[in-house]
Amino acid sequence: MTQLELPLAAPVPRVGLFVTCLVDLFRPSVGFAAIRLLEEAGCAVEVPRTQSCCGQPAHTSGDRSDARAIAEAVIEMFEGFDYVVVPSGACAGILKRQYPGLFAGDTAWEARAKSFAAKVFELTSFLVDVLKVRSVNARADAPAVTYQDCCAGLRDLDIRRQPRQLLSSIDGLELIEMRDAEACCGFGGTLKYPEADSAAAARKTDMIRASGADMLVAGDLGCLMAMAGKLRREDSGMAVRHVAEVLAGMSDAPPIGVLREQPGAAKTSGLEVARD
Repeated sequence: MTQLELPLAAPVPRVGLFVTCLVDLFRPSVGFAAIRLLEEAGCAVEVPRTQSCCGQPAHTSGDRSDARAIAEAVIEMFEGFDYVVVPSGACAGILKRQYPGLFAGDTAWEARAKSFAAKVFELTSFLVDVLKVRSVNARADAPAVTYQDCCAGLRDLDIRRQPRQLLSSIDGLELIEMRDAEACCGFGGTLKYPEADSAAAARKTDMIRASGADMLVAGDLGCLMAMAGKLRREDSGMAVRHVAEVLAGMSDAPPIGVLREQPGAAKTSGLEVARD
């Protein structure tokens, strides 16, 4: 592994990592992968221990009171950082696009929310668009990977080009585009619209399998868990991982939805970072 060397005069960005609930509870390896990527790119990373939810469930349910209370806590916790980075387009979208609107009419808090939102970035967007990382020189043993565009990150933050650029830079990895990669996997309708969710998931896994890829990669753990569950029920045998894990070369944890590593599972190793 090659440590990135920055010019002596260059300030080290102080980054607060917003881990997200699902990563914290179900897939901590994504958080560790994000930290590795950010540190290799020259950032000083901190993870506030008392962080919790971004408030998305309250916000999408119309509970503005609780959503605002959560937003106030998050802003106060993270506003001292140079940047706030999130390994999830959905959660990053809430922090960046929705927080200011929760404080409309409250001049002081609205200004704080706007200042906070300007510092929030989804992980791959931060690496590519802010830090100007061109490639990660990891080695991938997976012959072929397909990438799923998750709805919230695509719609709210235009997360499309950035993960593909970084994945395509990995030696030995072939990125195969599935048909309708931006089509919803149905995860958002799991509770309220189970029939629609099931139909969307079936269409999505058909597209995934038709791609011929060996691994499915995406940037939102909720979508990944939903798709991994559907693929497992269909006995597809396809590995499912978060994009941060693949880019960071951290494949010690089994693929999502697998209790233990299966023989021949895809692995990556040896992260290096190249910048403009």
